[in-house]
Amino acid sequence: MENKLNKRYGLFTAICMVVGIVMGSGIFFKAQDMLKYTGGNVPLGILAWLIGGAVMIICSCVFAIFATKYEKVNGVVDYAEAIVGKKYGFTLGWFVTTIYYPAMTSVLAWVSARYTLVLFGNNDVTGGLCIALALMYMVLNYALNMSSPKLAGKFQVSTTVIKMIPLVLMAVVGTIAGLINGNTIESIKTVSNTSTGFDGIFGAIVAGAFAYEGWIIATSINSELKNAKKNLPIALVVGSIIVVAIYVLFFIGVTGSANVNDIINKGTHIAFENMFGNVAGTILNVFVVISCLGTLNGLMMASTRSMYSLAIRKQGPETERFSQVDNVTNMPTNSGIIGLALCAVWFFYFYGANLSENIFGIFGFDSSELPIITIYALYIPIFIIFIKKEGKKDKIKNILLPSLAIIASIFMIFSAFYAHGIKPYNNAKEIGEFSFPILFYLVVFIVIMGIGFILDKKSNKDIIE
Repeated sequence: MENKLNKRYGLFTAICMVVGIVMGSGIFFKAQDMLKYTGGNVPLGILAWLIGGAVMIICSCVFAIFATKYEKVNGVVDYAEAIVGKKYGFTLGWFVTTIYYPAMTSVLAWVSARYTLVLFGNNDVTGGLCIALALMYMVLNYALNMSSPKLAGKFQVSTTVIKMIPLVLMAVVGTIAGLINGNTIESIKTVSNTSTGFDGIFGAIVAGAFAYEGWIIATSINSELKNAKKNLPIALVVGSIIVVAIYVLFFIGVTGSANVNDIINKGTHIAFENMFGNVAGTILNVFVVISCLGTLNGLMMASTRSMYSLAIRKQGPETERFSQVDNVTNMPTNSGIIGLALCAVWFFYFYGANLSENIFGIFGFDSSELPIITIYALYIPIFIIFIKKEGKKDKIKNILLPSLAIIASIFMIFSAFYAHGIKPYNNAKEIGEFSFPILFYLVVFIVIMGIGFILDKKSNKDIIE
């Protein structure tokens, strides 16, 4: 076995990875959540989409600057190591390997299974069939990525094109039809429930963070991207702008195609059925399933390579084992296995804490949102050190944009605390409802990160000996 990955992906694949991972999964079920948070207030929902989109574009512009300077194995870890230092690179790398990538992948497996069952009239999204289907999707995506990475890349491109069909159709047709029949204006004027004020807007922004997240995962194929220093920055910026534009128009189209209360209670698929009829609506929902699978594929791409990106730096456990690349598939097989195992662990946690009656009790938290906010917190030291090191060279690129990214990241952290609870609410009804989810997430985060530091220290000791 060797330990080098081939340059196999071009600019179009990179753009499709940004658009494909971000777009077409969270938008379909987080749009419903955002309306719940805002009490059916459509203008507040649009504002939340715009704020979340601005955060993504600002941060992606800064990472695009990083991409022109640094190229190694896994973009985000490369940048952390080159700018802050080797230990911080490991900190970020261990986080995305053990928490961020597998947590996001597990949620997408469930989302894909959920929309598959909806196609067949099965609304039991927490039952055994849904769980089995989600696990099957994870295994199939793993097998695709490990056995044929080129085919996985083509699948990513294909699903990105396919997922644009329902999104663009609803964005264009739904918006136009809503303006003609007056539904769009009516939904903007009417608030279905009492507005929830700041709680609503911050909750909606955090919910939207899941729908927007994933652009950073495109940096995981840094070492496999042709002319990465040129193509990756273009992919990050262009892909982010495409996503924001379509998300906002899709949200307007959906709320113009169906009653806001119906969307809150039944989901966005009701808008497709209202606008295009049962048959066409069903066909478009098939495209929705395909788009979710495309997002799952992109996340699995990152999950299977993540331990490899640490091992190739001689960091983390069993570096020799996890840095190996199969001679036939040119894929890090051992890294892929541990990636799949971590996805399975986080899937059962997500099910137990968020889909069932919270079997984890006070240790239950939303694993679809809080890891995303954590990564924004981990970006901040990178932005700060980059300004100190490179600020004098270009005030706009190296000071202004990173400073805006710091403000955007702090805003996302504040939104998460406001929405999920560590604040002195006087009307808390029970433990965990307001004040404790983030606290217990932080406990889990500290434990997992501590294990990583112990394993890394032991591994370095073994190498020295």
